[in-house]
Amino acid sequence: MTHSFADETAPAAAVAAPAGVEWRISDEPVPYDQAMAEMDARVAAIRAGTAPELVWLLEHPPLYTAGTSARDEDLLDAGRFPVYRAGRGGQYTYHGPGQRVAYVMLDLKRRGADVRRYVHDLEEWLIDTLAAFNIKGERREGRVGIWVDKRAYGGLAGQEDKIAAIGVRVRHWVSFHGVALNVEPDLSHFTGIVPCGINQFGVTSMVALGHLVTMDEVDAQLIASFRRVLGDAAVGAGQ
Repeated sequence: MTHSFADETAPAAAVAAPAGVEWRISDEPVPYDQAMAEMDARVAAIRAGTAPELVWLLEHPPLYTAGTSARDEDLLDAGRFPVYRAGRGGQYTYHGPGQRVAYVMLDLKRRGADVRRYVHDLEEWLIDTLAAFNIKGERREGRVGIWVDKRAYGGLAGQEDKIAAIGVRVRHWVSFHGVALNVEPDLSHFTGIVPCGINQFGVTSMVALGHLVTMDEVDAQLIASFRRVLGDAAVGAGQ
């Protein structure tokens, strides 16, 4: 089942392009092909001004995706799960149950037309969300995604694990793809790839770090943190 709702604080005035951010939450795993087709359609509608911006929270069945920079040698177990070529940037990524995927479809032209700033804001969104659960997520120069220093969890100096991935694409200034936050996935599923082409660091999840949270709790915080970091509605909508 999928349920969606408009941002409660979105402006009510009629505008040429719908204002506000719609949120959609899918309760059952969504097939990857279906998600890609729906994203493509929504991106076109946002660009045409016939649909509002959308953040879609979902899970996928177990699968691997290959970004535009993926290297064949980083797919270590080709027969384990289906592999999909994704149009997003980046390398190999795993998606599966227990991981909250957020597909973010925003009109970046109305938000300053700055892709670098947009990626920074996605990072900040994840960091802010994790902080609400007392997890310190951090950026790392030269490494995509959000990382956790394991020393706070009894690890050695220099031991870091990735807790969230980021992969974006922009078409006609409308964003799609987005982020993937490890809430409670089967971490052994990541062993079939070199995640994001980085093999000297590990992968972790919120629950693996000892933070027992539910997906509903994470979703509520993702929405709250999004509003703080990226705002409720597009800047200059309708102008």
